[in-house]
Amino acid sequence: MAREPVLSFTERGLYCPAGDFYIDPWRPVDRALITHGHSDHARSGHRAYLATHAALPVMRHRLGQISAEGLTFGETRQIGGALVSFHPAGHVPGSAQIRVEVGGEVWVVSGDYKLEEDGLSEPFTPVRCDTFITECTFGLPAFHWQPQAVVARQIADWWAANRAAGRISVLGAYGLGKAQRLMAALAAQGLPGPIATHGAIEVTTEILRNQGYALPPTQPVSLQKPDASCLVIAPPSALGSAWARKLGPVSEAFASGWMALRGVRRRRGPGTGFIVSDHADWPGLNRAIAETGASRIFATHGYTTAFQKWLAHQGYDAGIVSTEWQGETQDPETPT
Repeated sequence: MAREPVLSFTERGLYCPAGDFYIDPWRPVDRALITHGHSDHARSGHRAYLATHAALPVMRHRLGQISAEGLTFGETRQIGGALVSFHPAGHVPGSAQIRVEVGGEVWVVSGDYKLEEDGLSEPFTPVRCDTFITECTFGLPAFHWQPQAVVARQIADWWAANRAAGRISVLGAYGLGKAQRLMAALAAQGLPGPIATHGAIEVTTEILRNQGYALPPTQPVSLQKPDASCLVIAPPSALGSAWARKLGPVSEAFASGWMALRGVRRRRGPGTGFIVSDHADWPGLNRAIAETGASRIFATHGYTTAFQKWLAHQGYDAGIVSTEWQGETQDPETPT
């Protein structure tokens, strides 16, 4: 008789029958294990949540009053017939891969991840397993990221040029993870001026700062109108908005992995994008998968069909999992 799989794919999300829990479910469930606080993975309506201690403060801010418990990275928890632990994903502060072991068989759900150490998030840690469920947001050979220090210098140079021209630099970056990562990276390069923030960015930044993450000083735009010496970091949806126009003469840019595609750059206009992502690029995806030692791989949210075919060609038992996770979107109006 065939043994029940460690995880099954259901209309509510990834389900562990042995432990009676779901991982990052998109429909309300009794028990949800959450990889990180982005809204496509941490949703409201679940009866009980389990995440890393580092992820919980932002989750509580975003979801309100929830019944939630935290684990430290690497700590094991027996849930029914399943042994569970959380391991750094390197995606954003507090983000985790979730390891699930049942009867000696190990599956790992990666959530979202990146391999480059960004100086802020807990660095990605490979976890050996039999089956690995991987994102593939940027699962095409076209996607190769430059080192973070190179991108930070590009942004700093753009900022300095705008300052000389009397324009305020407005940088669109997602509010949890990327915005704070760029602040820290720019601080490491030496800030050419002060950083001001949209209110939504400032709230999340202050939560992470209070947790002990090393972030430079920032001030919300609402307290003092910025001048041309400032870099303003705002959600991508604020670019081109009435909020941005009230600042005065501005130069806008969008920080996204999608800026690697010429079509996306063309739609956003010349000189308005920096290629940086909190998701793994093509080499990172392939390296992460190899380091798990897994023979069976499931691809989800991204270029799933192309990536599955590539993995199968490399000799993996490869499949596709249909989920409602989004990864990094091309549409700057979509929040994460």
